[in-house]
Amino acid sequence: MPSVSSQGLAAALLSLVGACHAAGPATSPSPLAPHWAQGTFIEIFVRGYQDSDGDGIGDLRGLTQRLDYLKELGVTGIWLMPITASADHDHGYATSDYRALEPAYGTLADLDELLRQAHARGIGVIADYVVNHAARSHTLFQLAERDRSSPWRDWFVWQDRAPAGWDIWGKNPWTTTAQGSFFATFGPHMPDFNLKNPAVVDYHFDSLRFWLDRGLDGFRLDAVPHLVENNAKDWNDQPESRRLAKRMQDLIKSYPQRHVVCEATANPKVYARPEVCGSAFAFGLEQQVIKAARGEAASVKAVAEYFKTAPPTMATMLSNHDIFAGERVWDQLKGNEARYKLAAATYLLQPGIPFIYYGEEIGMAGIAGLPGDEPLRAPMSWGTDIQGFTSADRPFRPLAPNAATHNAAAEAQDPASILNFYKAMLQLRKSRPSIARGSYPAAQAEGQTLVFQRLLGRERSLIAINYGAGEKTLTAAQLPTHAKLRALYPAPSTATPNADAAGRVSLTLPPLSVLVFDVQ
Repeated sequence: MPSVSSQGLAAALLSLVGACHAAGPATSPSPLAPHWAQGTFIEIFVRGYQDSDGDGIGDLRGLTQRLDYLKELGVTGIWLMPITASADHDHGYATSDYRALEPAYGTLADLDELLRQAHARGIGVIADYVVNHAARSHTLFQLAERDRSSPWRDWFVWQDRAPAGWDIWGKNPWTTTAQGSFFATFGPHMPDFNLKNPAVVDYHFDSLRFWLDRGLDGFRLDAVPHLVENNAKDWNDQPESRRLAKRMQDLIKSYPQRHVVCEATANPKVYARPEVCGSAFAFGLEQQVIKAARGEAASVKAVAEYFKTAPPTMATMLSNHDIFAGERVWDQLKGNEARYKLAAATYLLQPGIPFIYYGEEIGMAGIAGLPGDEPLRAPMSWGTDIQGFTSADRPFRPLAPNAATHNAAAEAQDPASILNFYKAMLQLRKSRPSIARGSYPAAQAEGQTLVFQRLLGRERSLIAINYGAGEKTLTAAQLPTHAKLRALYPAPSTATPNADAAGRVSLTLPPLSVLVFDVQ
């Protein structure tokens, strides 16, 4: 095990006790619009987005250079995968310093400039925060591992001997060392903090304040159902974890207009409630949306039913950086662009807060033959070759295999591209408050068709989607008597029907199509 230098220890202790007011310039009140976080987010892997200095690795300055693209796309929020210093310098979730940036990504001044430029474009920025565990190379864990009597020992979860009976996802979470056994939910390289220790909680709260005081607009809190494990049986989604998530939400939202979203694979609907996180990713829904886009009737019904019970603050997606959430959408739908657009329309027009995974909006494919999550994390396909991403001879990872045909530059010029379809859907969300944050009445599935309404105040939107390869006719009900329909997407080619005296209207849907109407 590497030794801990006096310089490293001093730096660690300073990080622990340093006053948060030294973090940087505070931004209060928020410069963002009141409903910015109810728009659409994009999840960005900084390492893979844009290289500004020619080292083959994306960085914060590169991302700042691409903010106009994001504004034109129509997003109102950015979620940055981990930007703090990490042990692996890639995956990012093994945090080695909670108050320092990953060196390859730039400086705190670069982050300040990114925030300033994003805010000027009406875009908020949230970042990953890893509460549950640190890197094994974290200075304090090294001290705890070296010496049983270390004052930092109780900052992590130790027992003299690994207890029997533990099994998390088919693996024993306990690692045995010469100084005892430590607990690590996600593997020996990421030991769990002891979040029953108030000093550890205080450290995390101070670290959250450090970034909030710089003007960060909130956090995506990682792995929150795993914050506290009580025993081999009661290790997932414990009441203590929910209470701690609520405390973090309260802290973050004590700053004006900040946003919180939790990764909670266990009971995500519960974590999305105000009394826990306020928002959480809708794990499982993404699989149903993809299957619906393939035309599977049972999944069309499941998609129709989901938001009849789920909180409207669920964070929705088609895929993300974790392979357990599925391959990139292009690969799941085998390059079928018509069905790809239907999947996008489904989650961008339904309730929830959509999170686009970077490159999804241009149909980026995954990279075959790489281990773990790496196939999902290619450099962004800005052009046909690496020059769009970096001036280096080679980037840190190969480009997506379909970059020659599916890249941002080419698709911006093609009215029928996936990119321009995403822009159209996001423009609907931005221009129609009913779609962005309205209720969800009259949702129904009939075979391969889905119809639902979005209602906010006097504004009513009607959405109908045909996932089938043939023309379909359906009846939309529960509309106002003799309501008039005005086509919003696509532009009408024939007269639009109106509702009858019972508030019903018959719609003919072309194959693999989405129709959006304003209802008066």
